[in-house]
Amino acid sequence: MIPNLRNSLVRRWQFWWHTIVFSMQQNPPQLIVYSMIGLMAALAGLWIVELKWQYLVLSSSFAIGAAASMSVQEMLFPSHGRSKLILAISMLLIYSLFLFLILADYL
Repeated sequence: MIPNLRNSLVRRWQFWWHTIVFSMQQNPPQLIVYSMIGLMAALAGLWIVELKWQYLVLSSSFAIGAAASMSVQEMLFPSHGRSKLILAISMLLIYSLFLFLILADYL
């Protein structure tokens, strides 16, 4: 039973690893944006738990960076789903503005 569970876990990690490697090869800027959004969400979760302003600033910085990267990528290579991308960029910037307004309470 244990070897089957281990093989299942190994296969699952291999699947994720191959997905990440494939994504890096096909579209590196998109992988960077996704990792910035993931870090933004993780830091926002840490801020909710610990209420330290450092997590708030880092989360907001990652949101601004992801929005900037997405907008530059859209300017260079326009996509068909432009309205969704503009909505995503707007939401990231609104999120960042909201976090900076909360940060004003810490100062």
